[in-house]
This record gives sequence, C-alpha cells and structure tokens, in this order.
Amino acid sequence: MNKPRHIQATDIRGISRLAIDATIGLTRLVETMHHNISRTPGPVGTFTQEPTQGITGLVYRSIQGTTRLVGSGIDALLGQLTPLLEREPKSSSRPREAVVAALNGVLGDHLAASANPLAIQMQLRRDGKPLVLTAPDLAASFPAAGGKLLILLHGLCMNDLQWQRKGHDHGAALAAAAGYTPLYLRYNSGLHVSSNGQAFADMLEALLENWPVPIEKLVILGHSMGGLVARSACHYGQAAGHAWLKHLRQMVFLGTPHHGAPLERGGNWVDVILEVSPYTAALARLGKIRSAGITDLRHGSILEADWKQGDRFARKRKVKPVPLPEHVECYAMGVTLAKAPGKLGTKLLGDGLVPLSSALGQHTEKRRRLEFAASHQWTGYGLNHLDLLNNAEVFEQMRSWLDE
Repeated sequence: MNKPRHIQATDIRGISRLAIDATIGLTRLVETMHHNISRTPGPVGTFTQEPTQGITGLVYRSIQGTTRLVGSGIDALLGQLTPLLEREPKSSSRPREAVVAALNGVLGDHLAASANPLAIQMQLRRDGKPLVLTAPDLAASFPAAGGKLLILLHGLCMNDLQWQRKGHDHGAALAAAAGYTPLYLRYNSGLHVSSNGQAFADMLEALLENWPVPIEKLVILGHSMGGLVARSACHYGQAAGHAWLKHLRQMVFLGTPHHGAPLERGGNWVDVILEVSPYTAALARLGKIRSAGITDLRHGSILEADWKQGDRFARKRKVKPVPLPEHVECYAMGVTLAKAPGKLGTKLLGDGLVPLSSALGQHTEKRRRLEFAASHQWTGYGLNHLDLLNNAEVFEQMRSWLDE
C-alpha cells in the first residue's frame, strides 16, 4: 500500500535550496546594515544599498560566493540522489500538504522563480489526486460523470484538502444534497492573483472541452483569496473568448477580501516605518520577503495591470475596478467575530482577517462597489474566517442559493 509520506525526497532538495537562498539573502542584509552604520548618517539620513568596500567587502563577497558554490554542489548531488531515494511516486500526507501550502503562500513566487521543487503547480484534484484534463482520462476518472460541475478554490496558504474541516466538506455535502460533481483547485497562493486567474481560466477551458457529458451548469465556490482568483479568471476568460463562461451560472464568495485585508496593509506600514532610518532600512527587506499573492491582498488586486508597472510594496497602489461578471448570479457571504449586529467589532474586527464590508463588496467609492443584490448577501455573527468552511448555517444558505 502506498502510505502517505510526511517528507518526500524532493523536499530535501527544496529545503536545501531555500537554506542557501536564505544564507545569501541574510548576508546581503547584514552587509547593507554594516555599510550604512559605517557611514554614520543621522537617524533619519539617507539610506544606501551600495555594497561595502575594501577588505570588508571582500569578506562579504567571499561568503556569498562560497555559499553559492557549496549550494550548487549540494543541489547537483541531491538531484542525482532523488531518483534513487524515491523510485516511485509517493502520496503526500495531509500535514505535509498543509506545510507546503503555507510555505507557498508566504514564499510561493520565489519558489516558482527559482524552480524550487516545493513550488506548487496548479492542478484540479479529487480526493487529493490530480486530474488529467484529456477526454479519455476524464472519462476513466468519472465513469458516472454528471453535468453539474462545482469547482472549489481554497484561500491563501491553504490547499484543496482543507475544504474538509471538522468532518464537513462543502463540496462533498453539495454532491450528496444536490448532485454536483465537485472538483478542487490546488494552486500556489504566493503567485500574483492575476497569474493564477489566467492559468485557472485556461484550465477551465480544457476541463469543459473534455468533460465526458454535456454541461448543465458550472458553479464556482471561492473561499478568501480563492474568490479573487475566480473573479480574475472570469476577466481573463472573457478577454480570451473562452467558452466555459457560457456555462458559468453561479459564483459564491466565502469571506473574499474583494477590497483588501487590513493585515497586509499593516505589514506595508511596517515597511514604511523601518525605511525611515538608514539604520533600520535594511530590515525592511525581511518584510518584503512576503509573496506577491500576499501583497495583492492589500487592495484586492486581480489584474496584471495593478502591479505590472509599479512597486508592489508601494503604500499607495492604483487598482482598476473590475465589476462582477455579467449573466452570472453572484453571492457574497461574510462573517464577523461580533456576536450581534451593531457591535463595534462588526466593523473593526470582521472575521479576524477580512472586514465584513470587504467580504460583501462594499466600498466608499461608488465605482469600486460590487453590486451584490441584497438577497445575494449573507452575514454571520460570532464566527471567524475559517468557520465559513464548516458552519451549518453557511452551508444551508449556500445550498438554498444554488437550488435557485
């Protein structure tokens, strides 16, 4: 029996690469601090990222060069050993999937850019196993395929297996109650939302083109960042003239930060404060380790144009408003830690991660508001962000909407 593994051979190589990258990055940070301190600027003087000179500079360059050389040797050796250590693919355990997903959420863009084996590749999955999106393979995987497709998109730092929480899975429950065929998207949540949106749009086109039976309806359910990826996919699918949009009937957003999340904005303010002084400016690099996906959550960015031409860490960032897709019934669900309406925590706390107004698409600027019909909004009280995945009231409301 193929027993799920907590550690796989490729993980060792991936962790090794990260350790080398971290050593080089930390050396650069220390060198920058050393150089700025040696210049003895005023407490709010000019910061420089120039390397140190003379013997000091030679020492730092030697450390970085040696680290790269040793790292390349280790990586080459592990590349040869990996096929020997793991002669056949092993299934991944749930704890490993959770750790890899969290790592991708925080560093996913770096993992992808450096071709790290830990980088998640986008897949549609069922029961944790990837699907091959060809007509013969889909027919073999779904011998009793139905025409009602439900695609579920997880949030930041999460994975497809985490839709199951406290014994409940919205996808499995809707399959049992309403005959849907649930498929789960697994994606690198550290990449830009727009990058994932474009890839997801292309994947849906291949899926529906090769699905074994005619499509009756397509429904997308997005939790947190997953909702932003779904909206981005609609935008890029429409631009590409994709056929899958003609089958999309309903979209449900669970705690999606349509207009951003304050925690990312808080991280951005930390960067600003650290960069005030040349003595601490180098430390701002640590804050800028966070992924492109996380910085997209500052304002709910779903388009490539939102970040392509500027600094993604800039405090002020222009975000182009994108309306809800036409001819699709869209529903928004938001919850708050406040126990009842009107409490102060309703606005200040939200669900602990996403403000209620952001989850419901509300905004002070009219052009940025998302026009969810009043009957297509639902608010839960005394609940947190993850409770949206298993709360009975959430499921019943969602089921009644989809039954429409």
